[in-house]
This record gives sequence, C-alpha cells and structure tokens, in this order.
Amino acid sequence: MERVEQENDNLARLAAAYGIQSSYFDIWGNVHEVPSKTLKEMLVALGVDNSRLKETLHELEHRSWSQLAESILVEAKDHLPAELFFRLPTQSPPDEQIDGRPEVLLQVTGENGRPINYSYTPEQITFRDTKKFESITAVRWGVPFPEGLSNGYYQFNLTVTHEQKTHHQSISVIICPEKVCLPANLRGDRKRAGIAISLYGLRSERNWGVGDFTDLKEFIRWAIGSLRVDAIGLNPLHAISNRQPYNISPYFPSSRFYRNFIYLDIEALEDYHSCPEAISLVQAETTQELLTELRSAELVQYEQVAALKLELLEKVFQSFLQHHWRHEGKKTNRRLQFEEYLVREGALLENFATFCALQVFFNEKDPAIWTWWQWPKPFQKPLSEAVRRFRQTYSERILFYKYLQWQLEKQLQEAQDLASSLGAGIGLYHDLALGSDPGGADFWAYREFYVDGVTVGAPPDDFALEGQNWGFHPPNREKYRNHGYRLFVQEIRKNCQAGGALRIDHIMRFFRLFWITEGQPPKNGTYVEDHYQDLLKIIALESERTKTLIIGEDLGTVPDRVREILSQFGIFSYRLFYFEREMQGTFKEPESYPSYALAAVSTHDLPTLAGFWTAQDIALRNRLGMFPTEDQFHVALETRKNDKQQIIQRLVTSAFLTEELTHAAEIDTELPPQIHDAIIGFLFSTPAKLVLLSQEDLFRDTRQQNLPGTVAENPNWSTKMSYSLEELWQDPRVQDCIRLFSGWMDRSGRGISMSS
Repeated sequence: MERVEQENDNLARLAAAYGIQSSYFDIWGNVHEVPSKTLKEMLVALGVDNSRLKETLHELEHRSWSQLAESILVEAKDHLPAELFFRLPTQSPPDEQIDGRPEVLLQVTGENGRPINYSYTPEQITFRDTKKFESITAVRWGVPFPEGLSNGYYQFNLTVTHEQKTHHQSISVIICPEKVCLPANLRGDRKRAGIAISLYGLRSERNWGVGDFTDLKEFIRWAIGSLRVDAIGLNPLHAISNRQPYNISPYFPSSRFYRNFIYLDIEALEDYHSCPEAISLVQAETTQELLTELRSAELVQYEQVAALKLELLEKVFQSFLQHHWRHEGKKTNRRLQFEEYLVREGALLENFATFCALQVFFNEKDPAIWTWWQWPKPFQKPLSEAVRRFRQTYSERILFYKYLQWQLEKQLQEAQDLASSLGAGIGLYHDLALGSDPGGADFWAYREFYVDGVTVGAPPDDFALEGQNWGFHPPNREKYRNHGYRLFVQEIRKNCQAGGALRIDHIMRFFRLFWITEGQPPKNGTYVEDHYQDLLKIIALESERTKTLIIGEDLGTVPDRVREILSQFGIFSYRLFYFEREMQGTFKEPESYPSYALAAVSTHDLPTLAGFWTAQDIALRNRLGMFPTEDQFHVALETRKNDKQQIIQRLVTSAFLTEELTHAAEIDTELPPQIHDAIIGFLFSTPAKLVLLSQEDLFRDTRQQNLPGTVAENPNWSTKMSYSLEELWQDPRVQDCIRLFSGWMDRSGRGISMSS
C-alpha cells in the first residue's frame, strides 16, 4: 500500500512539474480528480517513461542544477533581477568552496550585433546556496545583472572558470515592457468604435466572388468616411486549404504565420499588367461568365475561386520571373525588394512555401491526398534528404508561394496605410486563431513544438454537456521555452503586421489549455498550464514595437486571477452584451463594463442580434437535430424568451428604452428598430474604450457566420454581406443605419476626426 501511495505521489509531482493539473473545477463548481491513467498518458505524450517516475523526478531536479545557468530569461525592464545566477559542481565541501570564487566573464550581444563584455571582481561574485547530489555538490553563485539594457532580445554568453575547468552557457534574454501598447487615441478618457467584417464576405461588382484587399480598401473608405470608426475588425486571414467544407474555417488554419492568397486582388498586381497571357485569360468570355457566376453566388465558392486565382497567379508569376528574376544585367528594383523580403522571412517562409509546393505536388499525383501524413514517409519530415532534393528540383515552384506571400503583405499594408491616412488611429484589427490544422503547414514544419497524441478542447459545460474536442494539438511549452520562444515571437510579430490591433482567440491558452488524450472523451481530460508570465511579457514587447493594441478573448469560464493578470499587462478584456450578466442572470448595467475592454454584441460563433431576437439559431439547431429531445428545444426557446425580457428590462432600467415594447420578447417578433438602437446605444455608453459592432449587427442580418458543432451540415464561413460595396454608398436602408450609428458616435464622443 505504501508503495502504491509513493508511486501516486511521484506521479502527481511529476505531472505538476510538466504543468499537468491532477484535479480541476468545472463550470458548476465541482472538483474533478484526474485518473492516474490520464496523467500517465499525458506524460507519455511528453516523452516521459512511466516505468521510471522516481528516476525522472530526480533527473528533472538534477537537471536544473547541473546546467550552468537557465537557457532563457524573460524579464520586465523596470524590474530586472539584481543578479544573474549560475551553478557549478564541485567535489569540495561547501565551506572550502566559498573561499575559492570562480572567474566569470559575460558577453552580451543585442539585436544590433555589437557585443559588450563584462568581467567581475571576486567581490562581485556572491555565494548563494548549495545542493548535494550523491557525491557531487552544486554551488549557486550570483553576479550583478547588466544594467542599462533596453527592451529587446539579447544573447548572454557566460564563461565561468573554476577548479581548472571552464564552463560555457548561452542564455537567451528577453527584456520587455510592463504593459502592452495603448494607442494614443485611447489614452486618458478617449474612447473609440469600430466595425467588424468577414473579408471573404464582401460583395462588389468587381471582385472574383470573394472579398479581396481592394474591396477592403473601399470598405475602409466607406467605414471611416460614413461611420467615422477607428477600427475595422477582420476575420483571421491565415492560410487555409480552401477546400469545402472541411478546410475553410479561418480558426483551423494550415498556418498562422502566413495568409490566404484568395484575398489577393490579381488585377491590382504590378506584374499582372506586364503579363498579356493573364490579361487575355481574364478578359476571355468563359472567364467573365465564371466571374459573374461567382459574384452572384449566395455563398463564397472557395474551391472555384482558389483554382481560378491560382491559375492566373501562376501566369503573373512567370511574368515576374521573366522581367525581374531572370533579368540579365543589373537587378531590377522589384527583384531587390523581393530578395529583401526573402531574407527577412528566412526559414519560416521557406518551410511554408515548401509545404505548399509539396501539397500540390502530391495532390496532383493523387487527388485523394490532402494531408502531409498521406505523403511518402521521407517527405513527412522537413529536414529529410528527400525534402532537401525536392527544394533543389522545384525551387521555382517554391519561389512561387513565397511570391504570393510577398504580394499579400504588400496589398494588406496598403489597406492599413489607407486607414491611417484617413485618420484611423487603429485601422485594421486582426484576429489570431488558437490552433492549427494537424494536416497543415505549421504542424508539418514544427511538429516537435506540438504534443502529439493529445488534442485541445473544453470540459463539459452548459453549451456542450459532453465537452468539446477542437481537434488540434497543444503547444509543447518546454520545447518553445528551450528554443528561446523564437517561434512564439514570430507568431505574434507576424500577426501584428499591417494593423493596429490584434485579438488573440482564447487568451486563456497562455495560462492553461484543456488536454484530451487520444481516444478519450473530453470529460476525461484535464488542464495543463503554460509559462504565462513569459508569454505575456513577450506579447507586451511585440505590441510595443509594432504599436499594436492587444485584445484577449477571455470568454467562458475565466478564473478571476486571469483577468486580473491580463489587466495588469494592459490587455483589453473582451466583453459581450449577451454574456455580461449578474449571478442571478440579469444583464449588467452599462457602467459595470471595464474601461480597458472591447465591448461587442456577439461573435462569429453566436447568433447575430437580429438572429438572436427571432431565435433563428435555435430553429436551425433544431432542424439539424442538435437537440437530443424535443423538450430541450422548447426549453431553449423559453430561455431565449426570458433572455429577451431581461434585455428589455435592462434597457428600460438604464433609460435606453421605454416600456412600450415589452411584447417584443415574443419569439416570432423581429428585432424592432427601437431595441436595435437601444442596444447599440447601451454599448456605446459603456466605459469600454473600444466598441466593435459587426456589420451583421449594424445591418440587422439574421445570419451568423458559424454554427459551432457543424461542418458539412451548415454553410459556415461562407456568408456574404447583405449589401454590396456599391450599395453601401447609396442604399436608403444603409443610410438609416449610418444615421443610427453616427448618432451614438456623436453622443458618446467615439467618432474620429476626419483627415483632410
């Protein structure tokens, strides 16, 4: 019995060392004790041998003392450590060791590449403590931490000589600000507003059946000019496979580092105008007929649009090769610009472009091949000899996908520059997805940074009684940390480009994620913690460098301490009108919303305001058989009716509405204009520094972009905007919406001053 207890204790301690929680609270306040089997499966996924629990614990503890120093330090600039610690093994007793101080040299290299050398006198080298391991004693020393270092990334090269032995350690040091950037237009008592769109859903008389960056520019002109908004919120623009219905979710991307080429406006590319073949193909009658068909389609036809754009882009790329890349003599400016981009992107882009080329290569051989684990085994590892030879043989094919990302960056930056020129302090508001498709580019290129055999999800709650499995793999926190967080830095930096705000989906990821072992139901999982202090500090550094506002999507079950910590870092909370309620279910008063927050009605996963009012989402779920019983369907309808009554009561109590509309709580009642106006006014009147209204909620559209729990059953991520870009400027119904929006902008003081 004692042996079993000892083994369980070792298991719990080892799990804790890897951040695995052996128990957790659910949404109802119940404690769940995690079975030993689950803990062991998670440790195995992390590479632990479960037959050596005690030995592994010992090795972990010994490892922290056996290396000269920590391999990574992430520190706040205003609270730098007083000392840099290092450890040395010695055969001598500690008392003798203290008198023989080591020689210490430190070379600090910043991003400018110029090293600074530090040497320490014996008086500066301070004995701290010791730890004994069998016949070896480890002694911990400290030297003064370098002063005057600014925010940024450093390499510390530590050299210590002692007892005729020289020890070396390279330490990645990241020095960060205390808080993320707060844009000037939100400082003090300033407040602003924005409008959110799904870029793919923009309609126009000129696009190719999907919203593109030229459409985005036109929407920016309208939104800033007519609504005087400061921010234009976008769906994640991440690269996806554009395969319907399984690979079109922007929240299940192939890569979170690069973007979807489907958003390129081909006719705006400089190389298009020097490519007669491309121009001729676009002008061909069959192409024009297809474009008309794609524009008039009710939903975005991803596969057809992607196929057409790829065909044209390949021709445009050949024009670039002919006029610039293969150009004899002096390099053209466009070649020099592209080369500069390639150097800046480095291995990150090389891996992504190689994956794209391999994906097409094998899919052309066999159309049933869609994921990299279907490729021949030698190609499943990015550093294999087979992949190296492929890169040599198909270098121009790989260059094509690099060219696409270069053009995407240029066109997106032009859109952000336009917003800034029109007076927007934020401009584009981007969205960073939580996970990546296991069959996509990121998982292929950086598989060791993910934990295989485990997926991420959520425990049972009111919305999913059996829990949720989201289907992607969690990050390996120790791999990220031991790699100096370089991949994480790139992820944040890339998504801060060409924008003024970044929404981070499920920001609790930096604190903990709910892991589910392979083959197990979600309810058998548990939470695994991450190094949140390191991650949030790095976000603060990248935010400050790019002057990007950070919004953390903190919906669902969020421990109080998480929101407190996010607030300390200046990260905006994400507050939805639907969810901001008191314990008894009544809606909160507008004054209760925090200042450092983004306030909105709903998200892509929730019903629009008009859809909520008519219970269209509940009716859709019922048609799809998502209610186990008829009684549950009717309970949902009754709950919605009660929610509407609660909303009306809050709006009346807060003086946004008179009591004459109490009948509007009936399920079949459409959203009355007075309630629409009142809810927008409610949000605009909160202390939240930023209010973001979706175009669906502005235009009273009942269609939501995504119905959670469905893929092929419902046309998710394909809904087009109810008004075309041309109609935004002239339709009388749009003008009514503008007047409503502008009225509250004036009363709340959220409107921007227009640039001349």
